[in-house]
Amino acid sequence: MPVAYSQVYIESAGHFMPGAPVANDGMDAYVAPLNRLSERIKRRILAENGIQQRHYAIAPDGSTTYSNAQMAKGAIEAALAQAARPLADIGFLASGSSGGDALMPGFASMIQGEMAAPPMELLSVHGVCAASVGALQSAALAVEHGTHGHALAVASEMPSRLFKRSRYAGQDYNTDFDAHFLRWMLSDGAGAVLLGQGAALPQRPDLRLKLRWTHQRSFAGDYPVCMQLGLTHDRQRSHLDFPSWADAEAAGALSLRQDIRLLPHLFDVCIHEYARIAHQGWLPERGIDHFLCHYSSEKFIPVVDELLNKAQLSIPRQRWWSNLAWRGNTGAASIFVMIAEYLQTQHERLKPGDTMLCFVPESGRFTAGYMLLELEPSTPASPAAARASTPAQRATSAPAAAESALIAPPHDPAAAPAGLAPLLTELASIWHDYRSQVWRTPLVHRIHSGQIQQADYVRWMSQWVPQVREGSLWMREGAASLTGAYAELAALMGVHASEEQNDFKILHQDYLNAGGTQTDIQQLRRNPGGEALNSYLHSLAATPNPIGLLGAIYIIEGTGQRIVPSLLPLLRQHLALGPDCFRFLEYHGANDEDHLERWLMAVQMAMALDETGTAAAAIAATARHTAALYLMQFQHILDATATEPAR
Repeated sequence: MPVAYSQVYIESAGHFMPGAPVANDGMDAYVAPLNRLSERIKRRILAENGIQQRHYAIAPDGSTTYSNAQMAKGAIEAALAQAARPLADIGFLASGSSGGDALMPGFASMIQGEMAAPPMELLSVHGVCAASVGALQSAALAVEHGTHGHALAVASEMPSRLFKRSRYAGQDYNTDFDAHFLRWMLSDGAGAVLLGQGAALPQRPDLRLKLRWTHQRSFAGDYPVCMQLGLTHDRQRSHLDFPSWADAEAAGALSLRQDIRLLPHLFDVCIHEYARIAHQGWLPERGIDHFLCHYSSEKFIPVVDELLNKAQLSIPRQRWWSNLAWRGNTGAASIFVMIAEYLQTQHERLKPGDTMLCFVPESGRFTAGYMLLELEPSTPASPAAARASTPAQRATSAPAAAESALIAPPHDPAAAPAGLAPLLTELASIWHDYRSQVWRTPLVHRIHSGQIQQADYVRWMSQWVPQVREGSLWMREGAASLTGAYAELAALMGVHASEEQNDFKILHQDYLNAGGTQTDIQQLRRNPGGEALNSYLHSLAATPNPIGLLGAIYIIEGTGQRIVPSLLPLLRQHLALGPDCFRFLEYHGANDEDHLERWLMAVQMAMALDETGTAAAAIAATARHTAALYLMQFQHILDATATEPAR
């Protein structure tokens, strides 16, 4: 599931390319062919990849002219200079790279040291091309959660040091095809993006570039290693298994290799993953306006294009943009360098409402990385303009109350009655994870982005009616299963069940008022998550003294008291429905506060009567199971078959 953001913007982007561009006919001065075989490989690969020039951070004699950390520093300084932002304002730095200048410490630490930067939070993401997406995602979350006002994500690569002739001396200047291939594909460079909460773009003061979501997924469990450094050709031995570095070099364990036979599978996997999140509702209906696709060779352009067409997600070729021809493939740095150059050279093409998709397939062991950005006016629209705008535009002005990060747990552990702090702390942890995942479901994403339709709301109500109807039933069953010393607790649960008994009727009428057609409540069908939740709670309620049900109530009532009130203003804003269609949501949000107070009293009773010391664990376990099943229900709400009548 993508990670969504509500208040994160790319405020500037910078890049650093070492030295003068090196054309194809000048490559031999830096990474000369080793033998006749490599000369033929060079000609073949350069004819296919479309790269006309690149940059190297080494001199022709193999000496280093810029370290990897120095290049990263250059990119960061460029990004900060554009935004007129001092380094002292940065609270978080995340780096992405396939390797820094040293095996340890982390690359981000080396960059901070190179810049003599003040104390800050750091993260080093080690990977290949998609390491940049991981770095940006971490930096974005730091801004989204308010941990830091500004954060930097930087990616830098320096493969040239691996390709100088001296590195092949231990192999008598002979090596296998896989170790030749990348010599003609990779180049050096660094890119950086500055993340903040909404400054205008330096190139376009009338626009802001909002980060909508990021997504990355690895398929390493399904595929063998495709691109690697540090293993022998057969991948059986690590370079650390050899007596010395010289022995490892002679055995080819320090050669950078690419198994090109696996590459066709990479794009197939990545486009299928893109189609999956598209069908979940994460892409704008109007399509993609600017497509920045990281590929290592122009040979793969028709491959990606064909796969997008087959998935019915075609992006017109005039919307594609790449700097591969004049920058080469800079690995993890590529997408940041692309963003920086695109903003510098193509900013006149940008308009409010435009979407920008960044796609990063990584061949290391097959990882797919994606970022969706959206252009919005630097001056927020007036309320009247917001009402008249498109759903996508309205989504940019969604109330802050609708942000997941602001949705507190049902009970604050800091204010817990004596003895309940450990349990409420554990429940709060379960809640935060549940809330965060609910906020990324297709339904809530559609509500939050302003794309919710009346049919979506009706479908949601149709699945919620049978859930609410069953709620009072399993509560009564649970109360009846409480015996002996738990009689007072049973009475309290019975009161709660009585109050919930007829709530489903209000919800069913809302469903009908909104356009629902099924008047027979018995015919309304729950989705798989709803069915599983209902079965689980009824089964638990039938067991002796089911104290764990209090954990289920925590999640269910918390959803009504915390999440629902956050969604209700957005539903009213984006749906042309009268107040008689939202009565249940309003009632639920207003009354569940009292229900949660009664819940706290019930928990105190249960803990006081607990002679076995198992009550807290049972409550927490049931809360965790209920959260997982309730989340499943949210995930399936928009399924087309979810409201078909039961047969």
